[in-house]
Amino acid sequence: MPIATVNPTTGETLETFDAFGPEEIDRRVQLAADAFARHRTTSFAERAGLLNRAADLLEQDQQGIARTMTTEMGKPLAAARAEAAKCAKAMRWYAARAEELLADEHPPEADVTDSGAASATVRYRPLGVVLAVMPWNFPLWQVVRFAAPALMAGNTGLLKHASNVPRTALYLEDLFRRAGYPEGCFQTLLVGPDAVEKILRDPRVAAATLTGSEPAGRSVASVAGDEVKKTVLELGGSDPFIVMPSADLDRAVATAVTARVQNNGQSCIAAKRFIVHADIHDAFRDRFTAAMRDLTVGDPMDESTDVGPLATEKGREDLEQLVDDALARGATAQCGGRRPPGRDRGWFYEPTVLTGVTDAMRIHREEAFGPVATLYRVAGADEAVALANDSPFGLSSNAWTRDEAEIERFSRDLEAGGVFFNGMTASHPALPFGGVKRSGYGRELSGHGIREFCNVTTLWHGKDKEA
Repeated sequence: MPIATVNPTTGETLETFDAFGPEEIDRRVQLAADAFARHRTTSFAERAGLLNRAADLLEQDQQGIARTMTTEMGKPLAAARAEAAKCAKAMRWYAARAEELLADEHPPEADVTDSGAASATVRYRPLGVVLAVMPWNFPLWQVVRFAAPALMAGNTGLLKHASNVPRTALYLEDLFRRAGYPEGCFQTLLVGPDAVEKILRDPRVAAATLTGSEPAGRSVASVAGDEVKKTVLELGGSDPFIVMPSADLDRAVATAVTARVQNNGQSCIAAKRFIVHADIHDAFRDRFTAAMRDLTVGDPMDESTDVGPLATEKGREDLEQLVDDALARGATAQCGGRRPPGRDRGWFYEPTVLTGVTDAMRIHREEAFGPVATLYRVAGADEAVALANDSPFGLSSNAWTRDEAEIERFSRDLEAGGVFFNGMTASHPALPFGGVKRSGYGRELSGHGIREFCNVTTLWHGKDKEA
């Protein structure tokens, strides 16, 4: 895949970039290693000052970088502005809390004595150079949620961003440079996927984090395993959205629409499978379908647009194949199921609701990365749990109910990294984010995220023989 900015609204190639050669990659890896030797010795106060300055600059740049993201991958402009604001918030959150999150831990005195020590401490120390392989769908947020904690912990970062968002990738390197980070602390590598393995195998690279497809995750995990290097993987999801009879149906429907079409439907934690109790299924179906049909599909630079284009032509083709397979096998499109009539340019697809989906259809198992919802009818909580868990993924989940027994049941039995009740799944700096099964492993954000790329070190001091 060429490294290029291609406007998905028009299909026009706006700019292409030459990939770095081996010498430039080697130079930048060495810069990152040299920077780590210095950055790891800085104080939390120094690191916080730099990260807060980056947040200030990002807020100043909000409108410009939002337009860059919308141009490169098609998200509505308002959503792009919100993404930039969220990144600044996360930077400030880690700047304020990293020292506390990584504070020395002291085991109970009785356990220290039992170990034969005079004292013992657990200390979190940075690992080194972290390689980040990031996707295009949230081109700022995906990077910042790795970079902010990694830099605050004392690590340095190398970013291999998706090949269709090079302007955003280069902006990020420039942002940290303008904030005052020393050369090498955070760098963008303009390279294709074929360069990742060699970079990851480089002994100067300590660990890797990847958000992306399951095949990409398997590849990185395989190489990292061979090199015995730490990885964190977030590999997408097909999140269930369960609605039970006690739910506030108006709120559930309104949230369901947003949860399915946020970011033009291209979000790992977007609700994709809507599992609705039979008692309210038809009412939910009719309201949900009407709301999806009424969404405005158009130019993402237009403030009135609800749903922009898919980010890539290949992405739309993949989505079409999933929908066409389902329709050919007996599913019904309550709305959508096609490209918008009259739009010959750009990679648009109509918001779609499919009913009559069965396990014989690909879309039942595969992630639909676009504004396509599958709707299921269930008889009760047991069937809802079984259907929700009937997926190779386990990133997050939604459940709409005011029944305490059902809340406890879903909390216990849904196989996911998160269960959100009566509200939309979202990521927040204070909450751990990640999944189970083929959605990956490890956690981003919160204290768990900042500790992923730390050396958890035991400091043990023996007793003085004369004591």
